[in-house]
Amino acid sequence: MEIKVYQVDTFTSKPFKGNPAGVVLDLNGLSEKDMQNIAREMNLSETAFIIPIDENNYKVRFFTPVSEVDLCGHATIASFYTLAFKNIIPPVYEGIKKVYQETRVGKLGVEISYKGGEVEKIMMDQSKPEDLGVIAEIDLLLSCLNIQKEDIGIGEKFINPRIISTGLPDIQLPIKNKKLLDNLIVDYKRLANLSKKTNTIGLHAFHLPEKNSDKVYVRNFAPLVGINEESATGTANGGLVYFLKEEGYINKRQIVAIQGESLKRPSQIYCIADKDNRDYNIKVGGQGRIVLEGFIYF
Repeated sequence: MEIKVYQVDTFTSKPFKGNPAGVVLDLNGLSEKDMQNIAREMNLSETAFIIPIDENNYKVRFFTPVSEVDLCGHATIASFYTLAFKNIIPPVYEGIKKVYQETRVGKLGVEISYKGGEVEKIMMDQSKPEDLGVIAEIDLLLSCLNIQKEDIGIGEKFINPRIISTGLPDIQLPIKNKKLLDNLIVDYKRLANLSKKTNTIGLHAFHLPEKNSDKVYVRNFAPLVGINEESATGTANGGLVYFLKEEGYINKRQIVAIQGESLKRPSQIYCIADKDNRDYNIKVGGQGRIVLEGFIYF
C-alpha cells in the first residue's frame, strides 16, 4: 500500500520552527491499526488523518505515536493549512473562508485567512470552556517540577492551578518567574502519574509578565500520551486564554502565546477569547509551512 504523507511545521511561517505534525489526506481504506502504525512511524507528537465529507466539511482523527486523542490544535492547523495550500479547499482571493472539522469532541469551525490569494493563517474554534476545578494533589504537582508553592502565581499573588478544557483537559499552572519557567526540572514519570490521577492530558506551565500583557510565555508537558514537551499546543493555549480572561488578568480579546523556546523551535500561537454575555468563544491559530511531502509504503 502507498500512502502520501505531509510534515507541516505549525504556528510558524519558517521551516524547522514551530511544532511539526503529520498529515494524511487520502486514507485509502486505512484501518485504525494502520493509522496508529503510521503515527508511530512518523514519530511526531501528532499525526492527523482526514476524511473529506464535502469541500466545507472534514472528519479528522488524531494519533500520537502511542494512542488516539480526541483533538489536537497544532495538527488541526497543519491539516487545514495543507488542505488550503494544496487548493483542496477552494480558495478565496481575500478574506476569511470558514470550514468545519468533525472530531471526537464535536463539530468545530476552522477559519482560513487569505491575503492576495495566499493562505495567511488558520484559526480554529475550541470547544466550550470547562473549568474542572483546582488541583487537590498540589504536593505531587510541586514534586513533578521540583518547585515550591511560593513559585506559583501571577505577579506576587498565589494562583491555584486549575484544570481547564476547551477540548482537552490540561492543568494550567502559573509560574511567577520566567527564569524558573525556562529551567524547570520535570520528573516525567511523576507527571504522567499526576495526569492519570487528575484525568488530564498534561500540564501547561505559563508566565504572564504583567497584567494585560499582549504575550504570555508557555511550556507544555504531556508524558502520559508520549509527549515529554511540545513546542506548540493549540487546545492548551485555548484553555489558557480562557483562564486569563475569566480571572481578569487580561482585558483584551487576543494574546500571543510564545512557546517552544526551550526546544529551539519558537512558536507563536494567536489566542482569542470573545465573551457574549456569559458564553465564551475561544479560538487559537497561527501560520504553517509544509516541510516534507512523500510516501509511506507498507
